[in-house]
Amino acid sequence: MITLNEVSKVFRLPHDKKTTLRQRFVSLLQKKTYEELYALRNLNLKVNDGEFLGIIGKNGAGKSTLLKVIAKVFEPTSGSVSTNGMIAPFLELGVGFQWELTVKDNIFFYGALLGMSRQEVEEKYDWIIDFSGLERFVDAKLKNLSSGMQVRLGFSITVSVESPILLVDEVLAVGDMEFQRKCYSSFRGFKRSGRTILFVSHDFEAVERFCDRVILLEDGEIKAQGGPRDMLGVYDRGNSTDLRNANSII
Repeated sequence: MITLNEVSKVFRLPHDKKTTLRQRFVSLLQKKTYEELYALRNLNLKVNDGEFLGIIGKNGAGKSTLLKVIAKVFEPTSGSVSTNGMIAPFLELGVGFQWELTVKDNIFFYGALLGMSRQEVEEKYDWIIDFSGLERFVDAKLKNLSSGMQVRLGFSITVSVESPILLVDEVLAVGDMEFQRKCYSSFRGFKRSGRTILFVSHDFEAVERFCDRVILLEDGEIKAQGGPRDMLGVYDRGNSTDLRNANSII
């Protein structure tokens, strides 16, 4: 379903930030210097149809960048990415919301951004409201809701999209315990239905519960991959000796 071939993503970070008008003028006469930050480095990955793939690693390892490259939020600096099917990205939920509009209006607006027709949104509207738990707030302006409620709404709209590929970045941590139970129930259903899911999380229990295979990222590279329990053990120990030994699992 997903193939990455020698994918790298490089961000250029300027060494000097110009804050005053004089500094900016002087900088026009100077050669700009940058530091190259490799978020992903020559990464090769194949994800099979119906696979629930976990992605773990420390903050800054490249996990979110990997999902954004697959979702085409970022273009890779080099290499290629191919996907076979529509993607529903659970990344920065709510990006694109209109804060002055009501919850109801945002459901239709955000649904359209995700590629849903008005008829499709109308058919799923009651389910979205029920899942998000925002029945009392359908006519409230979105800006008046808490950040947690906004994310719950974004998740509920996105989860209603019928897509064979799901990219999930830590969104199961949103909301209260009741909402998290709904999220877990949804993902159990997705797994049973054979959807292909890439799951970034620091929740070890969820990774072990759901994932068929886990990859461990470090500095934008796949350092090890294998069964959830093995990879969580490697990550938990977290030293270079363990990573070298774990490579035999690849």
